[in-house]
Amino acid sequence: MTTATSPRPFWLAGRAAAGASTLEVTSPWDGGTLGSVGVPSPAQTEEAVAAAAAVAGEFAATPAYVRAAALDHVWQRLTERAEEFARLISAENGKPVKWARIEVSRCISVFRWAADEARRFNGGAAQRLDADAGGAGRLALTRRFPYGPVLGIAPFNFPLNLCAHKVAPALAAGVPILLKPAPATPLSALLLGELLAGTDLPAGSFSVLPVPNDAMPALVQDPRLPVISFTGSVPVGWSIRDAVPRKRVTLELGGNGAAVVLADYSADADLDWAAQRIATFSNYQAGQSCISVQRVIADAAVYERLVPRIVAAVEALVTGDPSDDATDVGPLISEDAARRVESWVNEAVGAGAEVLTGGTREGASYRPTVLTGVPTDAKVSCEEVFGPVLSVTRAEGETAAFAAANDSTFGLQAGLFTRDLQAAFRAHRALEVGGVVVGDVPSYRADQMPYGGVKDSGVGREGVRFAMEDYTYERVMVLTGLDL
Repeated sequence: MTTATSPRPFWLAGRAAAGASTLEVTSPWDGGTLGSVGVPSPAQTEEAVAAAAAVAGEFAATPAYVRAAALDHVWQRLTERAEEFARLISAENGKPVKWARIEVSRCISVFRWAADEARRFNGGAAQRLDADAGGAGRLALTRRFPYGPVLGIAPFNFPLNLCAHKVAPALAAGVPILLKPAPATPLSALLLGELLAGTDLPAGSFSVLPVPNDAMPALVQDPRLPVISFTGSVPVGWSIRDAVPRKRVTLELGGNGAAVVLADYSADADLDWAAQRIATFSNYQAGQSCISVQRVIADAAVYERLVPRIVAAVEALVTGDPSDDATDVGPLISEDAARRVESWVNEAVGAGAEVLTGGTREGASYRPTVLTGVPTDAKVSCEEVFGPVLSVTRAEGETAAFAAANDSTFGLQAGLFTRDLQAAFRAHRALEVGGVVVGDVPSYRADQMPYGGVKDSGVGREGVRFAMEDYTYERVMVLTGLDL
């Protein structure tokens, strides 16, 4: 590991700033030091908030072409430096570099979509009001305007792309943003800040602040930040919303994604496809994705043929050094995280579950694991494992399978393996989730589509245009005395 010679600066109202203290960043794979970053003082944090509030009106009035050009600049520079970003993500997060490259490509798409949306968003909609006599000669013109600066709080598992999902929609809509990256993975966000600093955006339109978690309550409460976009754990997310009930709060809080395999999906090729996709996407970020496959619910008609295929596909995954192009599964974010996963699996086994493969830990790495016979009240079934652990259960028919998928406090996305179009529509109606992916695992996400959940999976939607709508509100202007 290469150690930086001096702390990386953070970005305060668009300019590089040295911190009052530093935070050391280490590799989840080998514990080596990757470098240190400056941590803002309370005074510097206040300066960033004040700058965002001061520039809000100016930034909202910025011409669309200016915002679009800035977003184009970011995705173009990301494209040029894609491998640098991928290697940095892999180093600080521990995800295999092959998956880090995909994260960078998705981030490029997010900024490209945002540039497109900046050009067409807020164009205005006209509505004649003379459908009633009292509206004769009147026309309503509706446009969207920002609530005010956004506080974006990003997690560690996608340290670049989930920052992009906060930043790009805000800038596209002309909304200042303070981005707070996860303490374990601030480097990718700070490098993104470097690209943003190369644009012509007005000072104060963005800050990237690696603020300690214990300093966040004051930022959350600050009335100058009327919008909060948070991705992270359930307890923290709901505590934020409870603390500021009058703010606009978007929460993406995770899930325990179910993949349902129906009886008609019985051809050998179909089961091979399902098993391969399930194995890959229960482990692709060491399970540290809110839409990773955590539960497989298979119809009794295909269960016996599907399970050995899943086990074989999981055992074929390459685990090890995330910097190696051949590695499929790397470490978790920390040894503490791996120990927690280990304890949850041991709890399930103690309650009667059977380990079909995996079930062992080495440092921060946990071997990809398949369980069966898991009690429904075991943590690995009813909570979010956020690790490379998969449980497989049998269901007697479609209705029972859908009920089992819904038997969860979460509702983010579900996967449905079927070739029956009517079954797909029944699932879309029955499954209590934010998205149903037919013919694949729940782990598919297109960055331009509405993404979010119900129940404990949160409120609001990400996806560039949908986040822009969350950051803004409709304001109507009525024109009077017109000859319509």
